[in-house]
Amino acid sequence: MAATPHFLSEDLTYGAVSHQIIDTPLAFHHKRGWWILLGIGMALLILFVVSVIVLFYKGVGVWGNNIPVNWAFAILNYMWWLGIGHAGTFISALLLLIDRPWRNSLNRLAELMTIMAVVCAGIYPILHLGRPWLFFYSAPYPSTLDLWPQFRSPTSWDFFAVITYLVVSLLFVYIGAVPDFATARDRAEKRWQQIFYGVLALGWRGAASHWSHWRRTYRFIALLAVPLVFSVSSGYSFLLDLALEPGWHSTVFPPYFVAGAVFSGFALVAVIACGLRRFLDYERLITIRHLDMLGRLILTTGWLTSYGYIADMFMAFYSGESQELRVAMARLSGPTAWSFWLAIFCNVVVLQALWWRTVRCSPVLLVGVSIAVLVGMWAERFMLIITPMTRDFMPSIWSNAYSPTFWEWAVFIGTFGLFLVPFTLFIRFVPMVSSFEIKEALYKARGEFHE
Repeated sequence: MAATPHFLSEDLTYGAVSHQIIDTPLAFHHKRGWWILLGIGMALLILFVVSVIVLFYKGVGVWGNNIPVNWAFAILNYMWWLGIGHAGTFISALLLLIDRPWRNSLNRLAELMTIMAVVCAGIYPILHLGRPWLFFYSAPYPSTLDLWPQFRSPTSWDFFAVITYLVVSLLFVYIGAVPDFATARDRAEKRWQQIFYGVLALGWRGAASHWSHWRRTYRFIALLAVPLVFSVSSGYSFLLDLALEPGWHSTVFPPYFVAGAVFSGFALVAVIACGLRRFLDYERLITIRHLDMLGRLILTTGWLTSYGYIADMFMAFYSGESQELRVAMARLSGPTAWSFWLAIFCNVVVLQALWWRTVRCSPVLLVGVSIAVLVGMWAERFMLIITPMTRDFMPSIWSNAYSPTFWEWAVFIGTFGLFLVPFTLFIRFVPMVSSFEIKEALYKARGEFHE
């Protein structure tokens, strides 16, 4: 009997890998569930389009922003979505460079998740500009009027962070999928599929020179992508900690935001992995061992995030600065205290269930904990961004409480459609697991067995 990698099913063969991964988009047998998923996504996307049209027609006054709370849903949702995308880069790039074979079943879906999350994040800096049709002013493009972006403006930081992350993520997922596109082209029986996957395969024939160039390029893009996990999260944390606003002016924010971003990203990867495992019958590819590993990573990054909560509150009380203390007390017992305690409950209390292997290895329980983490991380962003502005330096305007409007909720809920519709199309037309990397893991394991 041939040995198999530790994370894959014992009865997995090369033929089974090709049949289950490559043949899924070629002869799709899950059309009913797929149409239901696409319908839900389209309904949410229509809500997003309608809310954006209303926003463009009436202006950002339809949102609940006021003074002092002039950064609200747009910024916190931007940071929430952008943070979610970090786990895809981590799983794909960093684990590739350190040669962890268990990533092979998760990297493709994590990479596609990253692209969609970055798109959902990138739409917010455009929407909240007030004049969104002039968003290109934040780009350093040649201009006869010598109009250059203000590089001290957070808007320019948003532009560079989103564009860099999106371009690198697109390159990484496409280059990694080229061999699978070639396999789909060769196995396709319909003419349109042969043309479609043939164009995407870029003339790949599996020659030794092709593999040599591909491996060098794949690892080079991975080397570019890994620093983005740290630089992008640190970069948008600077939007806060470089300000003088009490509750934001903290040096703990860069590592705190990195840990929180990867934490929330792993949670969404776990939700998608469990969903695809059931929807596409990938139990032999995404095994219980993969779920166990995801649960451990969520638990680890969750404790790093919990340390950030402790450090943030400790520094506020240790400093003794009166305004910092007011913000800390507002987080604990103010009008928005619900966000702090919801974050603590979801990200600290519920998280402890992952100490038990039965929870980590149960798809239903793991999805439940992961959804709680996503809710908790959104509440944390609410607490970090909005609560300090409700206790600004001028007590006379503390009574101007912030309350999100219907259209703010509509834009946010609609972004799930912006995420779900393209991701549903990827499920239909793109192999969601890297088949050649699974086969390579099988080959290496069997070679080691024969030795």
